[in-house]
Amino acid sequence: MRSGVLAGWTPGEFSAAEMSFPTYRRGSGPAVLVIHEIPGITPLVAQFGNDVVERGFTVVMPSLVGTPERAPSPIYLAQSMIKICIAKEFTTMALNKTSPVIAWLRALARNVHNEVGGPGIGAVGMCFSGGFALGMMVDDIMLAPVLAQPSLPFAVGKKERGANLNLSPDDEAAIVQRAQDGCQVLGLRFAGDKLVGDRFATLREKLGDAFIAIELPSMAKSDHSTLTEQRDEASVQRVLDFFVEKLL
Repeated sequence: MRSGVLAGWTPGEFSAAEMSFPTYRRGSGPAVLVIHEIPGITPLVAQFGNDVVERGFTVVMPSLVGTPERAPSPIYLAQSMIKICIAKEFTTMALNKTSPVIAWLRALARNVHNEVGGPGIGAVGMCFSGGFALGMMVDDIMLAPVLAQPSLPFAVGKKERGANLNLSPDDEAAIVQRAQDGCQVLGLRFAGDKLVGDRFATLREKLGDAFIAIELPSMAKSDHSTLTEQRDEASVQRVLDFFVEKLL
């Protein structure tokens, strides 16, 4: 068990798809993956994870980059950003490609689901990982995907990057079909957040009424992290209710 902000969380390691990352687990009930934003599992990411646990779920937080429990700082943010940009596990700029790490996340989700049971799993991605829960929808066990300020591929240079969903054509087709079959997707963003680009418009076009958008007014140019650093309490409760509706 850890001390500090991860007190009560059990550390582990999971390997699949030729990748291995640390994990932190806590709770009981159906599985929900909480996938951190840049720079890593910060105190406020852990706080959100605890909120999900308290609503009756087994929560697993992968540590994909950064130092768990470390608070954000400009240098730390830059260090994590550089690692994400050069790591082969993430497609940060390429269009119409699914990040390889999603295969690892899907395997992790299946592993935990097989252990804890329930109707299926949920997942929330944030910032660079915001679209990862969408990519996990290719598996039928994903019943509650949440996209918090999805930001890959990074919306710089080509205008198309800001509208791209970071998915291969085959994965996108599978996800569109799942949405047509009734799987809903919850998305959150600050309306003025340029990192999200035009992805919400693409999600509305591709998923139709299956896409539930929460767009919050931006009070400052830095508003980005809907569930953590600029936490909107009503949005946090909506995400928790979404998990309850779909999984409990």
